[in-house]
Amino acid sequence: MSKKQRILLARIVTAAVLLVALHFAPVTGWLRFGLYLVPYLVIGCDILRKAARGIRNRQIFDENFLMAVATVGAIALALYEQSGDYTEAVAVMLFYQVGEWFQSYAVGRSRRNISELMDIRPDCANVERDGGLEQVDPDEVEIGTVIVVQPGEKVPIDGVVTEGASTLNTAALTGESLPRDVRTGDEILSGCINMTGVLKLRTTKAFGESTVSKILDLVENASSRKSRSENFISRFARVYTPAVCGAAVVLALLPPLVRMAVLGLAPAWGTWVYRALTFLVASCPCALVISIPLSFFAGIGGASNAGVLVKGSNYLETLSQTRTVVFDKTGTLTRGVFEVNGIHHSAMEDARLLEYAALAESASSHPISRSLQQAYGREPDRSRVTDIQEHSGSGVTAVVDGHTVAAGNDKLMDRLGIPYIACHTVGTIVHMAVDGRYAGHIVISDVVKPDAAEAVRRLKAAGVRKTVMLTGDAQKVADQVAAQLGIDQVCAELLPADKVARVEALLQQEDGRGKLAFVGDGINDAPVLRRADIGIAMGAMGSDAAIEAADVVLMDDDPLKISKAIRISRKCLRIVYENIVFAIGIKLICLLLVALGYANMWLAIFADVGVMILAVLNAIRALFVKKL
Repeated sequence: MSKKQRILLARIVTAAVLLVALHFAPVTGWLRFGLYLVPYLVIGCDILRKAARGIRNRQIFDENFLMAVATVGAIALALYEQSGDYTEAVAVMLFYQVGEWFQSYAVGRSRRNISELMDIRPDCANVERDGGLEQVDPDEVEIGTVIVVQPGEKVPIDGVVTEGASTLNTAALTGESLPRDVRTGDEILSGCINMTGVLKLRTTKAFGESTVSKILDLVENASSRKSRSENFISRFARVYTPAVCGAAVVLALLPPLVRMAVLGLAPAWGTWVYRALTFLVASCPCALVISIPLSFFAGIGGASNAGVLVKGSNYLETLSQTRTVVFDKTGTLTRGVFEVNGIHHSAMEDARLLEYAALAESASSHPISRSLQQAYGREPDRSRVTDIQEHSGSGVTAVVDGHTVAAGNDKLMDRLGIPYIACHTVGTIVHMAVDGRYAGHIVISDVVKPDAAEAVRRLKAAGVRKTVMLTGDAQKVADQVAAQLGIDQVCAELLPADKVARVEALLQQEDGRGKLAFVGDGINDAPVLRRADIGIAMGAMGSDAAIEAADVVLMDDDPLKISKAIRISRKCLRIVYENIVFAIGIKLICLLLVALGYANMWLAIFADVGVMILAVLNAIRALFVKKL
């Protein structure tokens, strides 16, 4: 909880305690007025300041001005009647601030400064000087400088490998789940993570022009262009506030003047000023300023109980209008991890072939090796393995239980002169040979999430017109996943800037007819998450940058929750609109009756408090989302 939220909560509690205590205090007259003024100023001082600031800046008619006029009017009416009942003014301001605190807390708890979470930016670069390594700021590294990247470090600047071979994790940039093998002469983008060997790079760009810097710039620029739904209360108050204030002035002045100038009667100022003040009390938008934020808050709370974190009411409103959903692939529709999902053309038992593969790869830290060992299911007995030789970019050979075993890609089979059977399944293919004879191949690939296809189907059932998949993966892999899941459109082999451009094009196609949601999980998705109308991130396995950049977070990475989030948002907005129609309709009827003299303060209080209670009870329905 922020300091500002703690201060507001303390003011709310203090004002509530004082209000209850004063209700039972045996005091009257000006002393009673002075005592009630204390909780009123405690809870409403900032609203009064904002209203005064708005008047000075000639931006008068907002919700702060309306709250100030309504509550001051209630106090003036109590003074006019000498009733000593100032509870109305304090309670209205108190209820309004409670709604403001809930709204602030829900948003503030979810959103932090993006700079704290964007861990993609490297802190330093290792430059070779005088036979040693010196850590310098990446901004100070000139083009053409040779830098060293150790295993486990981020590549700080774009460059070309001049010495060494290694495996890179490129998921932060492309979303590509398959690690990339690099060697001398290969170009490397900043933001990748060096996984195995030491690399020397000759930088080809300045740090400010490198890929990692461009991603950060994309996030910042996309955030500045992102659409926001304007708060309904502010829009409504621009019209409602001047209308009711003007009507109250007219009601106080015009009838008495007409009575004097036209009818020749006594003006009856007291009667008409009383009606004008009653009119102001009845016009207080308490039902709206409380029930609308509460409806959104209840919707946010109900979504949280369902495992969907919505970072603010404006995002809930935008989510309800979603007509196009764009997905990242890796980690969003797929698990983002390698798994053995097939053994083909095996010349021996599948379990035996997998055992040979896991033992041959037991000395490697490559993700393919770890996938084989995981599928093997137990710790490999390294004593059974000798003469392990790693062939860079091809695979390994080893002696297992006295048998010569080769495990690798088609390049390794060609090098060993062993005929192999090509595999038409999409994925990483590990060909196996035992004692110089082909023994089959193992298919390793990223696995589609079990509920991904059903998630796409439910989105279409919920009224989503188009589903699109954007990914850094190869086109062949992307096409297979899209066909398996029923995705309408797919774009593959994209970098973060390409994804933003694709989303820009899709947003233009929408042309205001609906909103576009993007679903992703990686650092590379942060810019496009910010650019989309609504960004949805996978929270369990997603990167901090993606979670921060997103507007909605799925806490268990279940893609089925996307359609549920949309249905929750639509239910919440339906309740909001019900409350708007109900509150305004009742208000207008009561205002008319007050103006005509058919309603007194009791009806004004009903219009204020009674409508508020009914609207709040309706708003609470947004909490119940189990069956959606």
